Amino acid sequence: MVYKKITLIGSSSESFDAATDDALDRAKSTLDNVAWMEVKELGVEVASADGHEYQATVEVAFRLEDHDE
Repeated sequence: MVYKKITLIGSSSESFDAATDDALDRAKSTLDNVAWMEVKELGVEVASADGHEYQATVEVAFRLEDHDE
């Protein structure tokens, strides 16, 4: 099996957990065969006058389809 990893940044005004879930939910809705996710970095955007935004940078791994040549 071969896997590919991509980097995503999820965001939420609620929490780091919600930001991580945002990234995972998006990956699962747009990619097939999502296998695992690694949280690489957490951050908070504070420039907004209305509050702040939690961000989670994650690497998502998904299995590539087998193909016969």
